[in-house]
Amino acid sequence: MSPRRVVIAGGSGFIGTALTKEFQARGYGVAVLTRSPRERADGVREIEWDGLRQGGWFESLDGAEAVINLAGKNINCPHTPRNVRELTGSRVNSVRAVAAAISRVAQPPRVWAQAGAIGFYGDASDRWCDEAAPAGRGTLANICRDWEAAFLGTAPPLANGRQETGPAATRRVLLRIGMVLGRGGGALPVLVRLTKWFLGGRAGSGRQFVSWVHLGDLARMFVAAVERTDLSGVLNAVGPNPVTNAEFMRQLRRAVHRPWSPPVPEFAMRLGGRLIGAEPSLALISQRCAPKRLTEMGFEFQFPDVDSALEDLCRMA
Repeated sequence: MSPRRVVIAGGSGFIGTALTKEFQARGYGVAVLTRSPRERADGVREIEWDGLRQGGWFESLDGAEAVINLAGKNINCPHTPRNVRELTGSRVNSVRAVAAAISRVAQPPRVWAQAGAIGFYGDASDRWCDEAAPAGRGTLANICRDWEAAFLGTAPPLANGRQETGPAATRRVLLRIGMVLGRGGGALPVLVRLTKWFLGGRAGSGRQFVSWVHLGDLARMFVAAVERTDLSGVLNAVGPNPVTNAEFMRQLRRAVHRPWSPPVPEFAMRLGGRLIGAEPSLALISQRCAPKRLTEMGFEFQFPDVDSALEDLCRMA
């Protein structure tokens, strides 16, 4: 295995699969922490973990170049009190488990790159949000605030009085991720199907902003987080040109060669969400985020505009 090794917690899903391929292409060995490990032919080692407690998996962090934590319950579920507790707990507990593991190994990873979300900003209307913008209000903002607090070391102490945030020697980077556009998962395949069925109209008023990022650019952002030794703290992991929902859906219809479609009223969005077990507020809140720090560090986006991103991803759809 390569002397440079990356451990990806919760890495068997949509984003984790893309990160695995990106890091392997750059010569890294990759280990994936997952609830259901399997044998693989691509050189990736899968190791069992539950995202909650210590176990034999912690040894995989010893001597690793980086640990990347993507773990957390899928946010696209009804935000009932029970689900909100599970959404928060799955994120906070996985952070604490990784931190405790880092504290135990003889040679801790050089960097810990932690997934976060732009839900931190709440419903921000048309206000621009860079990394210095304050936390918003609402369920998503509360979940993200607790999630970040566990990672950044401002969470309430655990029962033993310690704050398990890992040794100071491990550089930490938090990526607040926007709507990820890719073929293999996330919202885009569902939106493509609906649009092909002539149901690709705007959601609600259509004036809410969508801060999106192409999966390929997101993978390269995680590489930058690992390899840029001068980089720490919070990054907005989004493209540089957010668009309104109405514009996003217009570009998607263009990419899949469909005409105008009727808008979907907000009440229909909420009713449909209940029927299919999804959370409609995810499509109705507005987040206009800027990747200010990535831009300042000279990060080059392969897909800076939504039309180029959708054209790339829908070419074979």
